[in-house]
Amino acid sequence: MRNLKLKFRRIELEISQTKLAEKVGVTRQTIGLIEAGDFNPSLKLCIAICKALDTTLNDLFWEDDGNEEKQEQSGRATGTDAAAD
Repeated sequence: MRNLKLKFRRIELEISQTKLAEKVGVTRQTIGLIEAGDFNPSLKLCIAICKALDTTLNDLFWEDDGNEEKQEQSGRATGTDAAAD
């Protein structure tokens, strides 16, 4: 699965793949492969990327399946808190 969150955050900060790669100690090709969804980075690399882009693991690497949002919305509609369960 492509990592568009990473790509959009990098572009938002006006950081090239090359510059991000230098900051985290990998090649530009590695960043390209992560963004394309063709490389699964280690946790250590994910953390380094998040620090370089001043964001969190959840913001860049958590995959939303849509169910969480639906559960939160239904919890709000019924007045219950799904997170409290």
